[in-house]
Amino acid sequence: MVKNIDGFVTGAGFPDWGYHGYWADDFYSLDPRFGSEADLKALVDDAHARGIKVLLDVVYNHAGYESTYLKDPKTRGWLRSEALGTCGRDDLTSCVSGLPDFKTELPEVADFLLAAHLGLAQRVGLDGFRLDTVKHVDHPFWQEHRKRTRDLLGKDFFLIGEVWGGDAQSLDPWFSGDEMDAGFDFSFQGNTVSFLQGRGRTVAFDRYLKSREKVRPGYLLSPYLSSHDVKGALSMLEGDRELFRLAALLQLTSAGLPMIYYGEEVARPGGDWPDNRSDMPWGSRKVLPGRGKPRDEALRADYQKLIALRRAHKALSRGPHTSLSSEGDLLVFLRRDEASRDAVVVAVNRGAAPATASFEAPAEWGQSPVRDAWNGEDVPRTGGRIEVSVAPRGARILAVEPAR
Repeated sequence: MVKNIDGFVTGAGFPDWGYHGYWADDFYSLDPRFGSEADLKALVDDAHARGIKVLLDVVYNHAGYESTYLKDPKTRGWLRSEALGTCGRDDLTSCVSGLPDFKTELPEVADFLLAAHLGLAQRVGLDGFRLDTVKHVDHPFWQEHRKRTRDLLGKDFFLIGEVWGGDAQSLDPWFSGDEMDAGFDFSFQGNTVSFLQGRGRTVAFDRYLKSREKVRPGYLLSPYLSSHDVKGALSMLEGDRELFRLAALLQLTSAGLPMIYYGEEVARPGGDWPDNRSDMPWGSRKVLPGRGKPRDEALRADYQKLIALRRAHKALSRGPHTSLSSEGDLLVFLRRDEASRDAVVVAVNRGAAPATASFEAPAEWGQSPVRDAWNGEDVPRTGGRIEVSVAPRGARILAVEPAR
């Protein structure tokens, strides 16, 4: 969102443009391609009127190749760079991808960057930040960052960070110091795709889902299926939309804060770079770029249904994972939330043949009618037990009507 370097540079090893927003040239100006600060505030206000919170992706670690900060004698000493021969070899002092690395450990540098991002957030009413390259900036900076966001922007200002390779264990150093609220779960995509492709036993994937609960209480993992840095899940699944629907269903019924990458909800292919950053497909909508590129509206409807189910059932967002069956290709698990007395059973069949499992109905369901909310079918009981049959490459989400 901030002003990026103009034209192409070769610092990445080939001619490339800073179209993605990660090569800043002026932290105190917005990139004119996105509009003015007044436009951003209008966007935030409109989102708030619709009940949508807005987080901005921000970078503290580095500037763009050939940035004015590296050329200006007043700020040149704020940066480590390959041109100056001052890049280190560890996470904190290395120049990621050859980008000039801010010495955020210097108070004047930290103050300059914090004032830029936090000032913009305050002026336009942002609700949080997505923090880039977190592990390349030291913990004292992030602790000061958390203090200032709370002092200036309120205790609910949300921080989600990108720690490359992050999972429940590796994110804990930032959670233990309360430096951010959530971190991206890099483990989810690969484990889910592998399970759906039949690589590995179902019981192993079930144990993996359970292991994600080891995150520090009060903090969140954010599972994703695609991102701007990796090959997208649909591409990894070789374009198989049936399997991708199951991946989306597992993401939206698993613990954490699901991150949906733009366009995957309408089957944007999202292959290796640069295809993982391709234009949003807009179909017949008069939006450029991307007009005329096909969209899968049925897949988008599935996402809408999954999001509605997650919002209706507290168990899906905060309940622990309990295994009910992990035989063959069929995975069946229970999510339950004691506070709302809500319980949901999720069944996913990755195989090419129908699969069946039987389990005791959760106590939270009482005698209420059980419904497969995914397929819109009633589910009978037999003596307090439920037998669920799942179609090949299919799924079921069983629940009772949540209490009002």
